[in-house]
Amino acid sequence: MKKIIVILGPTASGKSDLAVKLALWLGSKKSKREFGIEGAEIISADSRQVYRGMDIGTGKITKEEMKGIPHHLLDVASPKRIFTVAQFVDLSKKAISKIFKKKKIPIICGGTWFYIYALVNGYCFPRIKPDWKLRKELEKKSEKELFEELKKLDPERAKTIDFKNKRRLIRALEIVKKLGKVPPLKKQPLPYPVLFLGIERDFSELKKLIKKRLLKRLKQGMIEEVKKLKESGVSWKKLESFGLEYEWIAKYLQGKIKKGRMIKKLQRDIEKFAKRQIKVFKKDKRVVWIKNEEEAKKIIKNFLEN
Repeated sequence: MKKIIVILGPTASGKSDLAVKLALWLGSKKSKREFGIEGAEIISADSRQVYRGMDIGTGKITKEEMKGIPHHLLDVASPKRIFTVAQFVDLSKKAISKIFKKKKIPIICGGTWFYIYALVNGYCFPRIKPDWKLRKELEKKSEKELFEELKKLDPERAKTIDFKNKRRLIRALEIVKKLGKVPPLKKQPLPYPVLFLGIERDFSELKKLIKKRLLKRLKQGMIEEVKKLKESGVSWKKLESFGLEYEWIAKYLQGKIKKGRMIKKLQRDIEKFAKRQIKVFKKDKRVVWIKNEEEAKKIIKNFLEN
């Protein structure tokens, strides 16, 4: 059986936990017999969890939390380098093939819609090698400056890009400067049925979860994690480009902001980020929204049997 399940939802909604529970259920003797499979494995679709050393700030699942379920696309890149969506798509396709060979179901789990969308819809990205010299020059510029430059060079790409995402702006400019413009993306959708499950949370509940999680991560040593990344050679600018936790803690460590204000600003930005995620997810009518594990199991059962 070659079918794929996608678990998505806003930050702090409990995606990783649900994905593990569903993978354990699919690996039970009853499910193996019922669906003719050998279990499930998880592919992380998170643009920051691909980086080594970025664990607490990204909420990366621990070995203990994995409960024996193999996870893919975690810790595959250095935070000193830019990791592209094209790399994510390539590595994910390889992981999917390996999982299918074991007669298992791939569960793609994450909140980076751009990654999920690119993988499932099969976008073929330009194979332009990184230009490290150019990237260093572009890193010195602000998001606003990069966006204005992209607008002049390729107005069409500027219309579709996230103008607040520095990494994507740099990559788009890198391609533009090599090819003259970013070519239209070709599509080669995955040749398998895909079920999209979205975790639905009341926003007031989500805000409480975000606050609770933020305080927990600070206690776990999130500030020390950012310090270590800086000591390992990751620049302040690079850390700030990762956004949210890394951006605000980097500013705090540089003395640009007091700790209390940093926590308030960070909480506000995470809430705004969650709102943006929900808005993007809701646009795709393929997503089936669920409130709990039992609802998810019922829908998956129907998907695998038909």
